[in-house]
Amino acid sequence: MVTLLEGGAYLLRGSEIVPDNAEAPAVIKAKTGKDITKEEAAGNTIAYGILESHNTSGSMENLKIRFDKLTSHDITFVSIIQTARASGLQKFPMPYVLTNCHNSLCAVGGTINEDDHMFGLSCAKKYGGVYVPPHQAVIHQYAREMLASAGSMILGSDSHTRYGALGTMAIGEGGPELVKQLLNQTYDISMPGVVGVYLTGEPVKGVGPQDVALAIIGAVFAKGYVKNKVMEFVGPGVASLSADFRIGVDVMTTETTCLSSIWQTDDRIKEFYEIHGRSGEYAELAPGEITYYDGMITVDLSQVRPMIAMPFHPSNTYTIEELNANLMDILEETEKRAQVSLDGVVEFHLRDKVKNGKFLVDQGIIAGCAGGGFENICAAADILKGSYIGSDGFTLSVYPASMPIYMELIKNGCAAAILETGAVMKTAFCGPCFGAGDTPANNAFSIRHSTRNFPNREGSKLQNGQISSVALMDARSIAATAANKGVLTPATEFDGTIGKYRYHFDSNIYANRVFDSHGVPDPDAEIVFGPNIKDWPQMGALPENLVLRVVSEIHDPVTTTDELIPSGETSSYRSNPLGLAEFALSRKDPAYVGLAKDIQKAEKARMAGEHPCQAHPEVKPVMGVIKQQFPEVNHTNTGFGSTIFAVKPGDGSAREQAASCQKVLGGWANIANEYATKRYRSNLINWGMLPFLIEKGELPFKNLDYLFFPGIKSAVENKADMIKAYVVRAEGLQEFELRLGELTDEERQIILKGCLINYNRV
Repeated sequence: MVTLLEGGAYLLRGSEIVPDNAEAPAVIKAKTGKDITKEEAAGNTIAYGILESHNTSGSMENLKIRFDKLTSHDITFVSIIQTARASGLQKFPMPYVLTNCHNSLCAVGGTINEDDHMFGLSCAKKYGGVYVPPHQAVIHQYAREMLASAGSMILGSDSHTRYGALGTMAIGEGGPELVKQLLNQTYDISMPGVVGVYLTGEPVKGVGPQDVALAIIGAVFAKGYVKNKVMEFVGPGVASLSADFRIGVDVMTTETTCLSSIWQTDDRIKEFYEIHGRSGEYAELAPGEITYYDGMITVDLSQVRPMIAMPFHPSNTYTIEELNANLMDILEETEKRAQVSLDGVVEFHLRDKVKNGKFLVDQGIIAGCAGGGFENICAAADILKGSYIGSDGFTLSVYPASMPIYMELIKNGCAAAILETGAVMKTAFCGPCFGAGDTPANNAFSIRHSTRNFPNREGSKLQNGQISSVALMDARSIAATAANKGVLTPATEFDGTIGKYRYHFDSNIYANRVFDSHGVPDPDAEIVFGPNIKDWPQMGALPENLVLRVVSEIHDPVTTTDELIPSGETSSYRSNPLGLAEFALSRKDPAYVGLAKDIQKAEKARMAGEHPCQAHPEVKPVMGVIKQQFPEVNHTNTGFGSTIFAVKPGDGSAREQAASCQKVLGGWANIANEYATKRYRSNLINWGMLPFLIEKGELPFKNLDYLFFPGIKSAVENKADMIKAYVVRAEGLQEFELRLGELTDEERQIILKGCLINYNRV
């Protein structure tokens, strides 16, 4: 159902693929009568055209992008605005929407969450933004309904910022990249590769967007086929998909580790804009007559079957039919894989959920930017109609993605059909996606139409012996399973009718509740601060030399941002840098915080003009060994701090706190074989941390070793890629090499200054 082409490919007239090989030019000339270079054809992608229109550098090799609009939610907007304020923010220079869909449960953390909301409202007034109150809409649904426009670009501080189905190239990044836009700076990247996703056929009944998305993710993730590239959806199969279906596939492209996505547009997308009262935002987008792609994914939609992504990653995919046919084998394999993610901290069992040859799940959730769409919930209602979920342990919760969707479900009767089954409908909230809502019981297995199933995303606390797990599925198969009282069931087994419902968007819901400054700031408005909203601590510039202690060593194949800074209940501390930092790596390496703070004592003493050895005596013998080979090194030209090693850190969320928490605890660097996403590496850089790369193989150092980096400041200034470093041993220094990878001039200056705040401070 999904195939990957080796190498690049040409697309002719949007309907014929020609692999890039020696015969390609002749084939293209014969079919089109035209000669065209690969470079010219690459300029005919939809992505190239949008990037070119937003690029300010004058070079399409090195882009400097200005976005049209920004969007953030209440886990990220406080730190973003606080950073921008520290750098001289006067007004929002472009539309900036602040939604409140993550920390919506204001009973959690005392007054903390609602204090953040009031901060956001007051800042929208002062700086000229838009404020969407809690429970009105999840961030991405509001953006689809009110912000997207064909040919535009949106930058969001949530990793699932994806509006490509509507013709908007959207990118999810860490908060500092939004700060740059607020300060009239640019988003700087090399021209990304563009991979075509060629769709044919049409889905069979019972197959939904999550099924197509999981099939693609399962095919590309491990290969890194689209990593940091743009996915461009084209081909005759696009026309067979509704706007909602395309949106449901598109939002999940984040889980492939691509940079962004874009789709060809047509009358169905035009209708979407008309329904939402914004017909002027539509434009027809299509690849050129001869278009070159750096890779090609082909998807036969008619061959896709209901899918399930087993714990603990969206790429761990099977068809539900395959899982049911090989239950014990696949469950055993899943248990074995899970131990890598769980580090053996808790026992994890799935095979005991098989009863009489059937796999029994404990919970179903349809929610958020992926599952809470109108068509998903209507289809679930049709499948559930006339059934009941039972009075045993199985539960089902449904969260429409916005209040306008909820209103339409009430009007067309789908809400009533769902509620009659014993299921529960709730307001727009992202909590089930990151572990802050509908947390299952210990050892429970939850099936969710949401975006991720990483460890702890459902609320587990491994250090307390609590574990549950999530599998990703489409709303249709979740409904079929619920109708079967928790027996895992693909929606293709449903023999009834899944109807087509027309959507009517009620704009009055937002007009009556959302604060919109219409871009006009009120300089006299007072910002409302709660007691948990704290300024960023002072951070020093990069010193000439560094002594870093390795305080965590992680050898998992991939380390998620959730493992670097847990989601869930810690979200209440997102506005308190030091308070949140206490949770850093807490579910992966509980010793990390104490070890990082221990070596940080030396740097704090140095910054205060005191001798580091007095604050941290262990530094004295380390410096003694270093001075034998580098006598000029002393505490006045050498900084102290921590670093971690991880094989491939940064998969998942765009949350900048995965890096900033390390920084406020004295972190100066990460060392990795590779970085899982561009956004995590950018977060490190924007917080003044060195994104070191080391070749795969046996490490020259181990956890708790001290590492010495002589002349690191000069190396960054002089654009050195290869960095000479040393492991400090009692018998002397052991040399090894690292790389910094590609850095722009601005990124080097940010690292040299110590962080983006210092770089921009006025």
